[in-house]
Amino acid sequence: MFEQLGLKRLSDIVPGDETWFPFFITPPKRLNRMWVDGQGDRPVMLRPGFQSRKRMFTVFFNCSGPLVVDILPQDTTMIATYYVQNVLSQVKSAINEQRPKVSTSRTLLLHDNAGPHKARATTQPLREIGI
Repeated sequence: MFEQLGLKRLSDIVPGDETWFPFFITPPKRLNRMWVDGQGDRPVMLRPGFQSRKRMFTVFFNCSGPLVVDILPQDTTMIATYYVQNVLSQVKSAINEQRPKVSTSRTLLLHDNAGPHKARATTQPLREIGI
């Protein structure tokens, strides 16, 4: 691949991936302690729903460190339009800021084959900006 595209360096590769980060707050054990008489039952302690307590982080980085960290807003789905307008635009700006002379012309974007990544609405703008 490097021979076909000409001179490339590791700094031209920009990998990125998404991951879900769950978070929840558990009360300290001392708050769950209580005296219960022999005939009484302990009250049930309910925890908040796990599904509602996670966020998707999208991270792009290169050899010098992270370029973009995007947090998907709550109750939002990662679709191609969000990926292009919010995530890839930040990646392009970060690359242009970090490498103003080369810009995006030599950049190889490395991401998985998730639906928003391989949609026509994503691949077309990438071709237009030279990634």
